[in-house]
Amino acid sequence: MSSAVKIFQGRFGRVALLDMDTPLVGHAHHHCHILLKAGGADGAFRVRGELAPLTDQTAVLVNAWERHAYVHTAPEGERTLILALYVEPAWLADLQRTLLVSAHPHFFARQFVAITPRAQRMVEEFVLEMWWADELSQARMEDLLFNLIVSVIECLGSWRDFVSRLRLKPPAAMDPRIRRAIALMREDVAHEFDVPALARRSGLSRAHFFALFQRDTQVTPLVYSNVLRFEAAVRRLTSGTDSVATVAQDLGFAAPGHFSRFFRQHLGITPSDYRRVVDLFDSRAAPENDRPDAC
Repeated sequence: MSSAVKIFQGRFGRVALLDMDTPLVGHAHHHCHILLKAGGADGAFRVRGELAPLTDQTAVLVNAWERHAYVHTAPEGERTLILALYVEPAWLADLQRTLLVSAHPHFFARQFVAITPRAQRMVEEFVLEMWWADELSQARMEDLLFNLIVSVIECLGSWRDFVSRLRLKPPAAMDPRIRRAIALMREDVAHEFDVPALARRSGLSRAHFFALFQRDTQVTPLVYSNVLRFEAAVRRLTSGTDSVATVAQDLGFAAPGHFSRFFRQHLGITPSDYRRVVDLFDSRAAPENDRPDAC
């Protein structure tokens, strides 16, 4: 079974060191997502319908709200150690305004990118510091993370080019009926998702609602709903002391086992494992220094 070695969570998003031996279902995140191999066998992610290799030489890139799935391509019994970066675009923008566009659904033009020897060394350094997390300050954590992100995406180049950034137009305005549907979904993540009911409340037929929703959000209504439910679960697991069974019940799962299976299908580990290994940084803290010449 897959397991988590360590997870950091804070205003930067999440950083997880995952020891994987099973695939994950298709899912999405509101984060800008970078996946790096930290050890073990090669793996892959399915992004935009194609396999993106996860190797010592390549990192997988997933845009915010882009559906993807982990494919465990290693022979039976072999595992892959993955350094998974779930990065909050707002945090990146605070450090470097150029990266405000990291929330754009087409920020990463490619599904994977070759990484330099320097980036490989930074992955090793990051993993070692995670391993000795008791010694890792928030300032050091954010500095390591930011520089690692820069080292991975520096070959893309477009984020440094002002003209290219202007060409990366904002997404089309969301239909007000879809905005209303999302507001309804956010109000109550605990009830079982009902597409026909939500379409009716939005004043749309089921087919029209589905088409508009996918056009405006890049994912299906079910995937979007699962993202909201998963993030609500993460908040409950890290910000309170309620039992996993209570969290499962409050989020509308019929049994704790159903909740554990849902969580494991999206991250590879159980809710109990997440709570056990997560290291929560103060999400309100500001970065110590500006980095005007960085990414």
